[in-house]
Amino acid sequence: MNNITDTVKHLIIINVIMFIGTLAIGGAPFGENTVFYDWFALHFPKNAAFQPWQIITHMFMHGGFMHIFFNMFALWMFGTAVEQRFGSKKFLFFYISSGLGAALVMIGYYYYQFYSGLNILNEAGFDQAQTLETLKSGYAMYDTRWANHLSTDKLSSFITVFNSTMVGASGAIMGVLVAFGMMYPESKLMLIFLPIPIKAKYFIPGIIILDLISAITGQSFFSPSNTAYMAHIGGALTGFLMMWYWKKTQFNKNRWDR
Repeated sequence: MNNITDTVKHLIIINVIMFIGTLAIGGAPFGENTVFYDWFALHFPKNAAFQPWQIITHMFMHGGFMHIFFNMFALWMFGTAVEQRFGSKKFLFFYISSGLGAALVMIGYYYYQFYSGLNILNEAGFDQAQTLETLKSGYAMYDTRWANHLSTDKLSSFITVFNSTMVGASGAIMGVLVAFGMMYPESKLMLIFLPIPIKAKYFIPGIIILDLISAITGQSFFSPSNTAYMAHIGGALTGFLMMWYWKKTQFNKNRWDR
């Protein structure tokens, strides 16, 4: 069993404290008082609930016991090995950067979904500012005439994206998973419900491909249907680009420079 490294330990502690805060102060899905989520979950930037610090804080928030358990288990299992190679400062930079990359890709994807609907309404003669004000008035509030111009799925996506919240360390952990796979490609990994050992160089790309398919099709394979798959892709892509750059500029045959 891996001995936990300092930065991984501190990250887990912060995540647990934030989760306890969610339980103590309130937040979906734990009750009607969502003040903790309102403060720290990542909201869609057009929503009045969005605050700049949420780009960081959301990656320390979780939506349930299983969510935080599996994320922290993965952080311990893969993060410890990566931190041992990187050192604490470089690992923390890599982890936070992967989480930021995940958030930015997810926000970009949401903007695409949102503006594809908003542009259709704008072309149909709806005032953009008034449309935004209607959305801000409440989740269930919308102009029923929108349904004449947007399909049921697009209308639902348009409203849902505006009111979306994103939480979880999964994006940052996907970056760590990529780093692990690039440094330990021959290590054998297994899914809990599929105990067949698969080398990391095949296992990790496979997980990323499944996330991409889920993001495109909406079909969930191993995760809940509300999983932010594009955030997973963003974290993995950010991690890969950083590893590619560091491997090109800092790697020698013995170690990754710290």
